[in-house]
Amino acid sequence: MSLKNLNPRFGVLLLFILAAGVIRVLLGADANMSPIAMFTPVGAMALFGGASFSQKWKSYAFPLLALFISDIILMQFFHKQYADGLLYKGWIWNYASFVLIVLLGQLMIKKASVVNILMGSAGAALIHFLVSNFGVWISGSTNLLTGLPYTKDLAGFSSCYIQAIPYMWYTLVGNLIYSTIFFGSFEVVKRRLRFAQ
Repeated sequence: MSLKNLNPRFGVLLLFILAAGVIRVLLGADANMSPIAMFTPVGAMALFGGASFSQKWKSYAFPLLALFISDIILMQFFHKQYADGLLYKGWIWNYASFVLIVLLGQLMIKKASVVNILMGSAGAALIHFLVSNFGVWISGSTNLLTGLPYTKDLAGFSSCYIQAIPYMWYTLVGNLIYSTIFFGSFEVVKRRLRFAQ
């Protein structure tokens, strides 16, 4: 396939996903792992990928690939202290949350409307909060307050989720802002391409 035959809409989708991965690395490089590190476009990227790719496998493959590459860069260059091999403890739960967010985008955002995008962004933040923090707790990741692994009891479980609340708010705000940018820009590009034909 030559570059002339590439679908411009597909190129825009890939550009957004690449940008999301780069922004995640830039914000996630924060050595203190502060909540602002969650103000990234990865949730919006997964939601957008789920809603926008016509071939379902691409809607999962490209966002998860961007997440994977940015995770490797973050763990191997900026957060080696949290690395457990190539990635980090509980990574499978984080990836499961993004698979569910892509699915949410496929099911909820069949048409890009303000209500659908707001609900999808909030749903994506909630899915990520519930699933990924369960992974943090169950995998025995480090409790940021004690420096020890989370205890496998109700106290450790509740401490994990309580500590994650500020991170969830940044995830929600990031989802709302970046989803607006992704979906809005994509609609503008689609209209321009339609008029150019």
